[in-house]
Amino acid sequence: MRLSAFASHRGGAFSLGPVTLFAGPSGSGKSSALRAYEALARLAGGAELGEVFPDPAGCVPEHAERDAEGRRGFRIGCTVEGPAGSVRLDLAVQAEPELRIAGERLTCDGRVLLSTALRDPRRSRVQAAWHTGGAAPVTRAPLPDDRLGTALLPLRVAGKTEGQRQVLAAAEQVVVALRSVFACDPQPQLMRTPVPPGEGRLGRGCDNLAAVLHRTRSECVRRHARLTAAARAGCAGPVSEVGVEELADGTLRAVLGRAAGGRATPLGRLGDGELRYLALSLVLLTGPGVLAVDQAAEVPRALQSLTVLADGFDRCLDRDQAAGLASLAASVCADGHLRLVGAVSGDAAFARGAEGVTVVDLVA
Repeated sequence: MRLSAFASHRGGAFSLGPVTLFAGPSGSGKSSALRAYEALARLAGGAELGEVFPDPAGCVPEHAERDAEGRRGFRIGCTVEGPAGSVRLDLAVQAEPELRIAGERLTCDGRVLLSTALRDPRRSRVQAAWHTGGAAPVTRAPLPDDRLGTALLPLRVAGKTEGQRQVLAAAEQVVVALRSVFACDPQPQLMRTPVPPGEGRLGRGCDNLAAVLHRTRSECVRRHARLTAAARAGCAGPVSEVGVEELADGTLRAVLGRAAGGRATPLGRLGDGELRYLALSLVLLTGPGVLAVDQAAEVPRALQSLTVLADGFDRCLDRDQAAGLASLAASVCADGHLRLVGAVSGDAAFARGAEGVTVVDLVA
């Protein structure tokens, strides 16, 4: 991921491993790094620019000066390795005086496959050119200035020539890698309230935790057993099971079963740290079929992957809980189907040296 000019970042380039934790003091850009990743994911999924950047001025680097036409903006991008090669996406966004894509470039192993430029500020279009090969080496056409051009290429490129097929393969590699993202920030105050059964897909704030547990405890027995083991390690007192009770009004509440016939403890009685620890453990152990995220349907299930974005990964957790959660993440992400990108407070000492965990240090 590249943050060439975004919020507090200038010239930032970060390699993302199976588990990547951004560490640093307040104001160092940890949250903005995750925000940029989520923005790229949403754009790759077809979202409009205004939905993705509701406060575009906040993405412009501080002290960035306006040009002669009064324009300011920001630049982000990424490189995705895969069967199509090393595919690089660079995106320049104009934030002021109005939000629009000013330029986009898609390259593969040094060859430019797509480039767009804002030629006429009076029109809501960018002029695009993509590699074709054959008799006409380049195709030119206008594209909307509020959508990621790379995500639109499958609708515009026929795939008849070798060049066109290369463009489609590169675009698909980037889009598939980016768009399967689940951003989560568990909210303990919401997780304490009983919920209706629902569809059992975990939301961003994990407030419907009980409904998801009601589904997964029978559908995913092995993973539920791992969740119980994680709860045993991260919650106070003995834990025999992470269960669910149905209340008289039909709503569900999650409970911790206690060993030796002890009375179950409603999750509402747990501390914020325990609740966040349980929610993040559930996120790591369930997967796309349970999390509220749409997977890339064109990719075989066995080859699909998902990126979990967790801002405040260690918020409210003690050192042992944070270390246990990082260890669980490394174990789950080792098979390549899940990636975790998180932001942590302080120096992330609990995760340094852990196998499979990369700590990226940012400086305010």
